[in-house]
Amino acid sequence: MPKIKTHKGWSKVANERKNDIKIGKPGRRHNTGDKTASYNRAGRKGSTLSKADHNRLKNLI
Repeated sequence: MPKIKTHKGWSKVANERKNDIKIGKPGRRHNTGDKTASYNRAGRKGSTLSKADHNRLKNLI
């Protein structure tokens, strides 16, 4: 049986940790000057993937 290839787009977005997967928050790429300062600060923190999505996407990394 062949090996499962890594999904390169997903591997550049997510970082797998011990118990969960760390992802960035949306809306951080461009036009940050038009967004509020609190929105930009909150976007720096990142977030974790939900358990349902973790079970669905765990084979891609």
